Amino acid sequence: MNNAPLITCIVPVYNGERFVGETVDSMLAQTYRPIEVVVVNDGSTDGTAKILGQFGDRITVVNQENAGQAAARNHGLKVGKGDFFAFLDADDLWLPEKLELQIAFMAAHRDADLCTCMMENFWEAEMAEEAEQLRDTDHARPYLATWQGILARREVFDRVGTLDTGVAFSDVREWLHRAKGMGVTVEHLDKVLVRRRIHANNLSRGRGDHDPDLLLRLAERALARRRVSASQG
Repeated sequence: MNNAPLITCIVPVYNGERFVGETVDSMLAQTYRPIEVVVVNDGSTDGTAKILGQFGDRITVVNQENAGQAAARNHGLKVGKGDFFAFLDADDLWLPEKLELQIAFMAAHRDADLCTCMMENFWEAEMAEEAEQLRDTDHARPYLATWQGILARREVFDRVGTLDTGVAFSDVREWLHRAKGMGVTVEHLDKVLVRRRIHANNLSRGRGDHDPDLLLRLAERALARRRVSASQG
């Protein structure tokens, strides 16, 4: 693809030796080129570094002291050289055509600042009982991805800023809320391009939209926007 924009693919990982190799493989298997894969090792103490070392110069590994996923993603944004940024957690997977379909969508929709896609869950063997219990529920059906599905233009982060390191497990949801409040145009593809792995040690299990830290930050930001609007009125 001539003059194709570079996509930086960012993975934060902390003690992710069990799955991070598969995650990186799914990125390197993308049908779209050019890409750079930036894995931020957030102070792992297990075998994560050894696994990442096996990929050699096919990926860029950035090491930092343990500071959390938001700080790791911000570190990836700082070192990434791409025209676009995409994110994936260290236990999830992209389907091979994920980036190719999204970059084509963005090329056809020049007014879109970022797009996401649909995602589906899959359960590891130790979660077989839960998988069976949820087989005919919304948990087993495709749904709109957030951080794992994002493809965003680089300049969006110049406008909105980086991720909030004070919001545990909900940094990208907070960032998206902030971005939409600033008029960022968010589109999505109605196609499953991400597979979210459900296992016993998911960091985000039981958190998400009910995270009290997230709810507080969103309320604070909404209040600040109302004050600015009132002062300008």
